[in-house]
Amino acid sequence: MRRIFITITLIINFSLFADDSWQGKAAPGFDLPDQNGIFHTLEEYKGKWLVLYFYPKDDTPGCTIEAKNFTTDYKAIEKLGAIVVGASLDDIESHKQFAEKYSIPYTLLADKDEIMATEYKVVKKIPLMHYAKRQTFIINPQGIIAKFYADVSPSSHSTEVISDLKILQKTYKND
Repeated sequence: MRRIFITITLIINFSLFADDSWQGKAAPGFDLPDQNGIFHTLEEYKGKWLVLYFYPKDDTPGCTIEAKNFTTDYKAIEKLGAIVVGASLDDIESHKQFAEKYSIPYTLLADKDEIMATEYKVVKKIPLMHYAKRQTFIINPQGIIAKFYADVSPSSHSTEVISDLKILQKTYKND
């Protein structure tokens, strides 16, 4: 029983540490196509705040809720000088259909070869299936990760991001 408790404690402590491990580090670069086949790089977002969210699969319940909420809150995020970009391991055509079906106004990056997801360490591998874990990175105008979300609730995440962006931007201006 004691061994189980110690193991659980170590896992919890490690996961708490892991949540902060990205913060303050340079965001890994990328060069991937969006739902329209247009390539995007991290460099094009320099000078702006970037909300980069990874999600498991287009048109699934949780991913649809999250995408719709980011769509609803898109203008509020833009007013904060931030850009929203979603990414998953789905291909361009899947992203195109998903974006059209739900009128998603922001970029969805197609990372079907798992290049970006591997760099950001969000690939979840289970037998016969790989997908991107539902995790988000807020990247500051210099390309540094200001906030990392290891656990995301699709229904409340976009409002959480807005709240955190406001705090991060105040702190950023005071640095």
